[in-house]
Amino acid sequence: MDEFLKMDIFFVVTTVAVIVLSFFTVFVLWRLERILRNIEHISGQVTLESDSVRKDIAGMRDEIRRGRGRLKSLFGFLGKFAKRTAKKSKS
Repeated sequence: MDEFLKMDIFFVVTTVAVIVLSFFTVFVLWRLERILRNIEHISGQVTLESDSVRKDIAGMRDEIRRGRGRLKSLFGFLGKFAKRTAKKSKS
């Protein structure tokens, strides 16, 4: 085979390989970006819920300190928590 023809075949094969690898890399990065965006959304939801639980527990502590009764405060806390959970699951 002619040297020039060998060189052309090499460059064509290399070009095709680079294009295929580039598309594969772009696809993997696109999927990784979507996964990271979902993880960010989930962590935001967890942060919101932990803040809500913290506020509920602080409210329960205040009620206990005011002397309303421990059992009544616990049931009130659980009632608030159940209402919030049911409300979020509907939306």
